[in-house]
Amino acid sequence: MFEKVAQMLAEQLGIPTSKITPESRIIDDLGADRLDVVERLLTLEDETGKTIPDEEVAKIKTVGEIVEVLEKL
Repeated sequence: MFEKVAQMLAEQLGIPTSKITPESRIIDDLGADRLDVVERLLTLEDETGKTIPDEEVAKIKTVGEIVEVLEKL
């Protein structure tokens, strides 16, 4: 799941996947904004068939947290 999330973020943000780790902070480290985060989460929901609860979306700060939330669903 991490590889899928990293690839999607890399494509969206125009950065190499090698810069993305589970500890990468999506906004601070990768240069995304909140809209990028929301768009990526919506795409991941569509692709995985899982719905991330709004309260979880608000807490997500790192790539690893996206993976954790998706794996729990």
